[in-house]
Amino acid sequence: MQRIINKYTFLILLLVLASCGEKESTSLDSQTSDTHRNDDRIFVSTAQFENSNMTLGKLIQQPFPITVKTTGMIDVPPENRAVVNATMGGYIKSTPLLIGDKVRKGQVLVSIENPDFVKIQQEYLEVKEQMTYLRVEYERHQTMMDENITSQKSFLKAESSYKTINARYTGLRKQLQMLNISPSNVEAGTIVSVVNIYAPISGSITKVNVTRGTYVSPATAILEIIDNDHLHLELSVFEKDILKLQKGQKINFKIPESSNETFLADVHLIGTTIEDNRTIKVHGHINSEKEIHFLTGMFVEAGIVIDSASAKALPETAVANMDNENYVLILDETTNAGYYFTQVEVEIGQQLNQYIEIVTDSKINDEITFLIKGAFNLVGESGSHDH
Repeated sequence: MQRIINKYTFLILLLVLASCGEKESTSLDSQTSDTHRNDDRIFVSTAQFENSNMTLGKLIQQPFPITVKTTGMIDVPPENRAVVNATMGGYIKSTPLLIGDKVRKGQVLVSIENPDFVKIQQEYLEVKEQMTYLRVEYERHQTMMDENITSQKSFLKAESSYKTINARYTGLRKQLQMLNISPSNVEAGTIVSVVNIYAPISGSITKVNVTRGTYVSPATAILEIIDNDHLHLELSVFEKDILKLQKGQKINFKIPESSNETFLADVHLIGTTIEDNRTIKVHGHINSEKEIHFLTGMFVEAGIVIDSASAKALPETAVANMDNENYVLILDETTNAGYYFTQVEVEIGQQLNQYIEIVTDSKINDEITFLIKGAFNLVGESGSHDH
């Protein structure tokens, strides 16, 4: 009998334990379900929110420009660019400069050697001596002509000879000056076979086309110098947009290969002829060009501002870019523990003055609260919790 009682007691204990286990399991399942209820949201604790100086905000109206889109390059005016050539052919004796070197106007750039330089100087000296003799003869015949001592024919012959030699003398003297050879030094007996070429403008060397020993003709471009003191925009605007342009309009431009920063310029000149590709040239003056290290030839993407319009916007710190898609964090719930955010993809428009235009739809409206500072580090962390 006692065995039967013990058996029933054991069965009852098993049933009680089983019942407790089911309750505990149900309780754990309930907790697990509650824990994962918010897995598709991003949680930020109150402490994290405050320590990271995060900020909440809503859409605001922000003025954005209406622009004519165009492309072009950074350039310099024609007077700020110089190609250096030799007046006469010769062999490069020395070329001490490299690309990037700065030069001042009048500085020696290269030296050229040619035996023909000696011949010109010799001819100059010979012609000068002949001219001295023929001038004396001309003056003598002129005096004799005034006194009717000589015939007019003799006088005219002397005059012609003098004027001919004087023309040769003047031409040779000019050639020497173009070769940067001093006629005074030649007259003093100094004859040289090497001449220097000097910088016509101040600036930086951008091209060097020769080395020592290279033969150059007058058509050879030896060096190129660019003075970057005044850079400008050279833009190409399509024919359909020409009538929208006016002198003085603002230009927002970027150097996409170098920076995401937006720079400012003004329309200074608008071309008067249409190119073969149906575009017109627009010349823009860059604001604060001295403060930024632009280089000639940089590719430019620009927008010429023809009007402005108001649009919904958020600070640029509210928008995070991931895999070429743009996201914002929308406040979904606030608790004592912190904040829950939903990550939403958005379409953006223009970007100006640290604000980004948000193209609104049914998911985005004026009543929504956004994380406007701190979103960049959280986007992509959906499902993470900081309990």
